[in-house]
Amino acid sequence: MDRESAQAVLSGIPLPVVLIGADDRIVAANAAGEAILGPGQIDRHHALALRQPGLLAVIEAALRAGTRAEAPYVIPGPSHEVRYRVTVSPVSVGESRCALCTFEDITEQELVGQFRRDFVANVSHELRTPLTTLVGLIETLKGAARDDPAARDRFLSIMEREAGRMSRLVEDLLSLSKVEAQERQRPTASVNVAELINAAAASFWPAVTEGGLSLEILGADAAACIPGDADQLMQVLQNLIENAIKYGGAGGCVTLALHAQSDAAMLRLDVVDDGAGIEPMHLPRLTERFYRVDDHRSRAKGGTGLGLAIVKHIISRHRGWLDIDSAPGKGARFSVYLPKS
Repeated sequence: MDRESAQAVLSGIPLPVVLIGADDRIVAANAAGEAILGPGQIDRHHALALRQPGLLAVIEAALRAGTRAEAPYVIPGPSHEVRYRVTVSPVSVGESRCALCTFEDITEQELVGQFRRDFVANVSHELRTPLTTLVGLIETLKGAARDDPAARDRFLSIMEREAGRMSRLVEDLLSLSKVEAQERQRPTASVNVAELINAAAASFWPAVTEGGLSLEILGADAAACIPGDADQLMQVLQNLIENAIKYGGAGGCVTLALHAQSDAAMLRLDVVDDGAGIEPMHLPRLTERFYRVDDHRSRAKGGTGLGLAIVKHIISRHRGWLDIDSAPGKGARFSVYLPKS
C-alpha cells in the first residue's frame, strides 16, 4: 500500500490515527492525528514527534515483536492536560510490519474520576471531625463525666453543635444533588424577585440585629417578574445574605440592591457587605465545592463549604451568571444576573 492509499484509509477513521512504518518513520496520519503530531511530521522519525518514553516503548514493541499494547500520551495545556489512551497495533502493509497508533481522548473521564475522588475525600474529611468529637464525648460521658452535671451539660452542648454541623452538611449535599439533577430543566413559572428579596430580608432581621449590622434594601419596591423557581431563587438569596451577615464587619451594613430596568435584558441583584473582603486570588474558586478562604473561620460560623456551589448551579439552571467583586478591606459584592425572559 502506498502513502496515498494509506492516507485515504486513515482519513475515514474518526479517531486520531498515526501509521508508523518499519523504518521508524511516520508514514501517514489523518487530520486529527496530524493535529496531535504537529505540522511537518510526515516522513520524520516518530520519536521526534511522540517524545514520551512509555508510548515510544510500546511502538518499538509493535514494530519489532508484533505485540499490541496501550500507553498514555499527555499534552500539557494552559488550564489542564489533554490525556490520550493510545492503542498501538502491529499491522502488515505489503511485506512490512507497521505500527498503527489510535488516540482516544480520555481527558473528561480522568477529570470526572478525579472530581469524584476529591468529592469523596472532602465529604469524608468534613464528617470525620464532628464524628470523632461525638465519639470522644460519648466515651467521656459514659466514664469520667458520668456523675458530673456541669461537664455533662457542657459536653451535650458541644454534641448538639457537632450534630447540627453534620445535619447541615447532609442537607446541603442533598440540595446540591437535587439542583444538579434539575440544571438542564429551565424553570418557566413567573417569579416576582422583589417579593422574594423582601421576604428573605425579613427572615434575617433577627440575625442582623444580633450581629450589630444594618440591612438596606434598594430597588425592591416594584414588581420584577422573571421565569424562575421561587424556592431555588429564595435559596440563592438566603445563602448570599447569610454570607454577607457572617462575614460583614461588626456595625457595618448589608445592602440588597435590585436593578430591573425595563430596557435591559437581564435583571441584576447585588448583595453587598462592607466586611474584611477577599483576596483576588480566591475569587475564581469561591464557587468550588468545599473551597474556603479561611477553613477555621468558616467552620466556626457553621459553614459547610457548599453554599456558593449551590448558588452557582441554581443560577446556571436559570441561564444566568454570578459575578463576584471584592478586595481586602473593601467588602464584597455578589451580583446575580438573571434573564427576564
